Amino acid sequence: MAERVDLLLRDVRIATLEPGIGKGALGVLERGALAARDGKVLWVGPEAELPAFAAAKVLTLDGRWVMPGLIDCHTHLVHGGTRAGEWEMRLKGASYEEVARAGGGILATVKATRAASEAELVAAALKRLDALLAEGVTTVEVKSGYGLNAADEAKMLRAAARLGAMRDVAIVRSFLGAHALPPEAAGDRAGYIREVCEVQLPRIVEEGLAEAVDGFCETIAFSPDEIARVFDAARAHGLAVRLHAEQLSDQGGAALAAGYGALSADHLEYLSQDGIAAMKRAGTVAVLLPGAFYFLGETQKPPVAKLRQAGVPMAVATDCNPGTSPMTSLLLAMNMAATLFRLTPEETIIGVTCAAAKALGRAERIGTLLPGKDCDLAIFDIEKPAELAYRIGFNPLHGVVRGGRVRRAA
Repeated sequence: MAERVDLLLRDVRIATLEPGIGKGALGVLERGALAARDGKVLWVGPEAELPAFAAAKVLTLDGRWVMPGLIDCHTHLVHGGTRAGEWEMRLKGASYEEVARAGGGILATVKATRAASEAELVAAALKRLDALLAEGVTTVEVKSGYGLNAADEAKMLRAAARLGAMRDVAIVRSFLGAHALPPEAAGDRAGYIREVCEVQLPRIVEEGLAEAVDGFCETIAFSPDEIARVFDAARAHGLAVRLHAEQLSDQGGAALAAGYGALSADHLEYLSQDGIAAMKRAGTVAVLLPGAFYFLGETQKPPVAKLRQAGVPMAVATDCNPGTSPMTSLLLAMNMAATLFRLTPEETIIGVTCAAAKALGRAERIGTLLPGKDCDLAIFDIEKPAELAYRIGFNPLHGVVRGGRVRRAA
């Protein structure tokens, strides 16, 4: 008797992202098939070797491409308000100080986020999330960091959880209390870091609101010593860590993060060779965020060639946020990573699948198509995978399979 499966895909070209299954770095099967049961990949391989399955649902895809569901591994999706006004000011020549005096900057988003209800945050974030889902994204990381007190950081993370309940997507939550100094701290940096470690983080842990702790290590944010205190607290609570590092200057944040076994170090425009070596030793993923680089008009690029030479995995993400990367297209982030940072098209695909999964600590579940992994798939109407990074403003998504359930593109 034929083995029962819930879903069978036939006549497809598959990028498994497993070089051992298929050809090249993307693990390509030119004429492949895939079977799923109970939300997991059961079998994947050449269609000529397809076992006799009794499938509840069969999709014949006429040579379309199937690959792991895309992963946006760095976003600030939940926030209140917009900062279009300060963007206009900057375009007209206003300095950072002038923008700040006019009420702009990160604290403007903090004010708007604190004023918004949880329901209002959810409603606003859903619009941004839907744009990502429409491109084949099946997993999204969402950070807090615009509350900067225990109640509002928790509110942001609860809103993020509700997104996952309202849409067919996996939401990964990160606590980013060490994002900026709130106005009520009145310059007391040590006191605020103490609050993050002793008040905010314990509440987040008690309510089960995050699985990782993030921070912003920069001259305009927090020093390596201050971030180390936050990471010590995260370690004491058994949470993973990741870090915004070396975006505007080399503060040694990447090496610090790697020393704590960080899942990722993100931005990295000013990453040093010592930082690269530390990340390689620790297995820390480099998350590249070309949207912020573009939006801020930066000129210092991440050392992609050196990261490539060292064998440090490179992920690509939108960094969706209101101040420096108001972008809700992971496909556009892939194009930017290729055109601005000179990643190859293959590297951009790896960057939004298996490398992104590793950056979230979920490589055992998602990011590649192997038996036993979650059956999260994106189906694209393209002739070759490079088209995903090549086109601008074009969405070739044909459909999505999430947890073995077929979800067509909108």
